[in-house]
Amino acid sequence: MKLIADPARLSSASGTFEQELAARLHWSSAQDAAIEQRVADILADVQQRGDAAVLETTARFDRLTAASVAELELTQAELKSAHDSLPTVQRDALAAAADRVRRYHAAQKKACGESWSYRDEDGTLLGQKVTPLDRVGIYVPGGKAAYPSSVLMNAIPAQVAGVPEIIMMVPTPGGEKNPLVLAAAYLAGVTRGFTIGGAQAVAALAYGTATVPKVDKITGPGNAYVASAKKRVFGQVGIDMIAGPSEILVLADGTTPPDWVAMDLFSQAEHDELAQSILLCPDADYIAQVAQAMHRLLPEMPRAEIIAASLSGRGALIHTRSMQEACEISNRIAPEHLEISSREPQRWEPLLRHAGAIFMGAYTTESLGDYCAGPNHVLPTSGTARFSSPLGVYDFQKRTSLIEVSEQGAQVLGRIASVLAHGEGLQAHARAAEMRLKSS
Repeated sequence: MKLIADPARLSSASGTFEQELAARLHWSSAQDAAIEQRVADILADVQQRGDAAVLETTARFDRLTAASVAELELTQAELKSAHDSLPTVQRDALAAAADRVRRYHAAQKKACGESWSYRDEDGTLLGQKVTPLDRVGIYVPGGKAAYPSSVLMNAIPAQVAGVPEIIMMVPTPGGEKNPLVLAAAYLAGVTRGFTIGGAQAVAALAYGTATVPKVDKITGPGNAYVASAKKRVFGQVGIDMIAGPSEILVLADGTTPPDWVAMDLFSQAEHDELAQSILLCPDADYIAQVAQAMHRLLPEMPRAEIIAASLSGRGALIHTRSMQEACEISNRIAPEHLEISSREPQRWEPLLRHAGAIFMGAYTTESLGDYCAGPNHVLPTSGTARFSSPLGVYDFQKRTSLIEVSEQGAQVLGRIASVLAHGEGLQAHARAAEMRLKSS
């Protein structure tokens, strides 16, 4: 059967555009009931039996048998050995990516992650104390593929934030360990690592076992089991987000080579069949050129079947009235990755309010952001960029309010608090404030 890249062809001028766009954007995050129940059973089992449950579940799902969870732990010597044994070209590329990611997050910490305080005229001190979390867990997907970039993007901002303990969980089906993933863990400052995956890894991090330490927050992407488990343990620990399928939206003015845009759309479609790739452009002829390029390039792609299914099921090539309208539609979609493939990206960027990351100019392919540009590639999906942000240093810090009221300040604040507390019927609150007032 011949595979065809066949995204929907839409026009914003059509009377049915809104309904057609909504149908393309729809994605249900509801998991299969059977998965939800299995995840609930795994979490309860690990919470009750700890290491024993982790061992049994790991043997069942990853075909990895061990006498103890300690045997599943990755030593620092093993991480360093993996790093040192890499081919020079891989080792250098990993180091360069890690350096760029670290520099970006160091700048982020300096901009928004510092403590501050000030004093009122009466001497009262008010401020904010920023401190890192004590221990975090990062989940790195494994199995179908290996993701050293996910190690860098999750561990480095935690390290830059000052988190003293970073615990990595990475599934290794059949016991096969990827040296790039281990080397990335070595470079990124992972404290401890375990070859455990799935819901049992999330449960072990959230509840703690005799071997796996309990963490304060869990970050990192995973399959449906991992997403469901993270959702269920939220509250017991913090989480970064519940990620949906990957997305790319390209705003094009028709000046970028069509092959480049076609391949950028492929770059997200190849993740899985539910991934979404959308092109918004006011030039109908250019849209046709991109469509032709997609048909021509698809047979060359190793993951052609996945790309074709993604584009046919959720992809769209949308003809807009103008670039301004394209920006308006983009804001409504709030995509994970947003490329401004234009000769004047700075002209359109101010109009764009909602996106996980914005890639400006024809040379700024989203792939560079995935691996080595510097900003984090863990981004909000499914329209959540309207109210949430990329993973960053701030996700591994917490803010504590600082209040030191002077004697003089207590005379002013105490009277205000007394009135409001009496109004709420909380007399002890009022009395506590009144006791600090000087008798007149």
